[in-house]
Amino acid sequence: MIIDQFIFQKKERSAGTSVRNEKVSRSLLKSISWRIIGTLDTILISYWITGTWSFAMSIGAIELVTKMGLYIVHERLWNRIPWGKS
Repeated sequence: MIIDQFIFQKKERSAGTSVRNEKVSRSLLKSISWRIIGTLDTILISYWITGTWSFAMSIGAIELVTKMGLYIVHERLWNRIPWGKS
């Protein structure tokens, strides 16, 4: 994962784009797409443990909202850190 970041940053720099100035809308879209994958995973694991779809969906709905918010905060904080950027 860290190696991928270095590769993508190098490609973006060579394409003339800036890694530093990622827009909030991009962070939001990344959060939504990642949470879809993460929530499906949580729902399937919850169903496997509980054996109840309604309970699994409830767990998935709660974690969808909380983790999306946490991801946006995490992403925006990391965007402020200059380490690893040039």
